[in-house]
Amino acid sequence: MLLAVDMGNTQTALGLFDEGTLVHSWRMPTDRSFTADELHVRLHGYFRMYDMQLDCVDAIAFAGVVPQLSREWRAVAKRLGAHAVVIGEATFAVTKIDAPNPAEVGADRIANAVAAETFYGTPSIVVDFGTATNIDVINERGAYIGGAIAPGIRISMDALTARAAKLSSVPLEAPAHDIGRTTVEAVQVGAVVGAAAMAEGLVARIKAELGAADARVIATGGLASVVADATDAFDVVDKQLTLKGICEIYRRMTAGA
Repeated sequence: MLLAVDMGNTQTALGLFDEGTLVHSWRMPTDRSFTADELHVRLHGYFRMYDMQLDCVDAIAFAGVVPQLSREWRAVAKRLGAHAVVIGEATFAVTKIDAPNPAEVGADRIANAVAAETFYGTPSIVVDFGTATNIDVINERGAYIGGAIAPGIRISMDALTARAAKLSSVPLEAPAHDIGRTTVEAVQVGAVVGAAAMAEGLVARIKAELGAADARVIATGGLASVVADATDAFDVVDKQLTLKGICEIYRRMTAGA
């Protein structure tokens, strides 16, 4: 089985794949102080939830933005005797990146582009609601060509509540109205509907620049479902898109091996 690891700045998503099918998934905090020992213990606990043993993992593929944790995950793979694949320069041969500096493109964005091409067709646009809100653009050839990066919803909320402590308990959910009638609703309109409106505007501009009005729009990330409740800009919500892309890149890297 393949363990796909998507290391974000705030959370790490884990997906266990059996011959390309996602069978279990978990989320854990991205803690830069974690050692291989701590990661191993956490994995052991997650697998025990389903009465599984870690020795069923014969490969680990990971995309991440935290170099020190990448080293620790490599150590975990070595301990398990599992084949390790790191999404990035080592996988350029099986991905398509049409950007001035391919090496600076985030591994999660590469995985999103591969998953979008594989499962939803091209051209396509991925809106990933994570620590940052990333928009990834995939052209008709299936190549990642660029996009946009904006502060994520939680970052924006953290900045707001740091200056206005009374707003710290507002739940992140789509409000019933676009005009907030209470303080809570007003914050929800600004955070959730604001994120939806930003996505709508950027997606419309990107479609126009691509000359592809019918480009498929996929939302992913931890808050994708929340924002999707406030807009019809998305054709599909796939919260496991990045993990699926990591799995597909691993499949391409090992095809015929």
